Amino acid sequence: MKIYYFAWVRDYIGYPYEDISCPKTVKTIEQLAQYLKDQSDGHRRAFQDLSSIRAAKNQKFVANDSEVADADEVAFFPPVTGG
Repeated sequence: MKIYYFAWVRDYIGYPYEDISCPKTVKTIEQLAQYLKDQSDGHRRAFQDLSSIRAAKNQKFVANDSEVADADEVAFFPPVTGG
């Protein structure tokens, strides 16, 4: 699975993307975020409050209970605002 990070999420983690192989127990965006949280201090800081992060799967906004698979591309970023 390819994971992309944007804005302050990327700043905390320290790089713009990574390729990972998730355990079979990771089936949703929320479970993916919880799994990533254990990878480093930066990941833990970025994913400490899931209500402040939005996700996209295969370039479409999705809810945290959306299913994920190894072939998916997932992006995490702060909420989008308009001006």
